[in-house]
Amino acid sequence: MAINVDTVYRTVLLILNKEQRGYLTPDEFNRTAAQVQLEIFNEYFEDLNLQTRIPDNDSEYSNRRKNLEERIAIFQRNGVCLRPSGQTYYNIPNDSLFYKIGTVIYNDDKEVQYVQPNELLQLSLSPLTKPSKYWPVYEYRDLKIHVYPKTIASGITCTYLKKPSDPIWDFTYDPVTYNYAYNAGTSINFELHPIEQVNVITRILLYSGIIIKDPQIIQIAAQQIQSENINSKS
Repeated sequence: MAINVDTVYRTVLLILNKEQRGYLTPDEFNRTAAQVQLEIFNEYFEDLNLQTRIPDNDSEYSNRRKNLEERIAIFQRNGVCLRPSGQTYYNIPNDSLFYKIGTVIYNDDKEVQYVQPNELLQLSLSPLTKPSKYWPVYEYRDLKIHVYPKTIASGITCTYLKKPSDPIWDFTYDPVTYNYAYNAGTSINFELHPIEQVNVITRILLYSGIIIKDPQIIQIAAQQIQSENINSKS
């Protein structure tokens, strides 16, 4: 499940070149595409927060909260959290695209409850609420997971969200014809849900208008994006 990077690039070029407005190089496209994908990804969380405050509907395909969760689910992962020798904390999973921690799990079957530092202090004052292997808790700071009680020295995993990989339209260059030939084997598609294809193209066109200094493209794309945002949040 992905959005084909070649389809997006060719569509953008078609729209830009239809009236000889300008040309977007592969490097300009790749940089713009990465920015657009990250913007859309980051907006999911604010949009989901908004939808949690709105009553759900019973529609199978137009439940906005369900649809947002489906788009976010593409980036959900599970990973092992390792405790460095001599330390009392756990590192987050080894993933260069790590974005946000989800649920911390002990021994594959027990959820570790998240607490604030002041809450941990209050919990530790009473034998009834003091963290134990039957009711573990954790603090999360500086990308480190501090599990209590500290006698838990292994068996910690977590769910998390990764950031999308940057899309890349890669190519081979023909010095005779001066043409770029798309190379599918070394290209990277957008990782967003296919439903975002129109949104991706529109936003890339907005940035393209800035790059080629075409105010009409900027205006049309900006109006389309604003209209879609109003419709999705109303």
